[in-house]
Amino acid sequence: MSTELALRPATAADLPALAEIHLAARRAAGAAFPPGVHADDEVRAWVGGWDLTTYDVWLAASGDEVTGYARCTPTWLDDLYVHPGHQGSGVGTALFELVTSLRPGGFCLWVFESNAPARAFYRGRGCLELERTDGAANEESSPDIRVAWPGPDPVAFLRALIDDVDLVLGDVLARRTALTRAVQSVKPSGERDPAREAEIARRVAAVAPDLGQARVARIVDLIITESLDASR
Repeated sequence: MSTELALRPATAADLPALAEIHLAARRAAGAAFPPGVHADDEVRAWVGGWDLTTYDVWLAASGDEVTGYARCTPTWLDDLYVHPGHQGSGVGTALFELVTSLRPGGFCLWVFESNAPARAFYRGRGCLELERTDGAANEESSPDIRVAWPGPDPVAFLRALIDDVDLVLGDVLARRTALTRAVQSVKPSGERDPAREAEIARRVAAVAPDLGQARVARIVDLIITESLDASR
């Protein structure tokens, strides 16, 4: 780059330029990104309305030209975009390293499964690919991957994520037990339904394919057995 790269917090006056970088980077990515679901002016309005007290938004600039930006919360990197004309020149690395300095304990981000260049970029900077989804929860309905930069103590960071999941799991088990108790109060027969339990295992295995249907079936059987026992 002919001009030294500078990083600074974004102001409201910078947001229109960040919107143009967002749009240009996604257009240039081609098939790496699924088709957008919002018109360009909708994206400009969305970026222009960012509350800079809620997000940390930093930009990279070369002279008077804004070349990229990163937007993050305390636990997530929501955006990291570099203008196509400046990709490969160190802007993305500088922004990423800035975020790691702001969030030294680690953070997560989402990357589209199809975005091979971004996945390679994050892998090269010590990130881990944690989980995949079918895209049902994102606007583009495109499969994505939860990625984490785990910081200097990966075990502690990942265990903290597990702790969060365990709380969700505990809530789900409590709800499952309560519903089992309710069913037993109105069910004419106390007999179990093997066909229904097999279907439950099949549906759950579809959500957790890494476990496989046989393991999921054993887990489901144990949950049902213990829920019934707790309902007596």
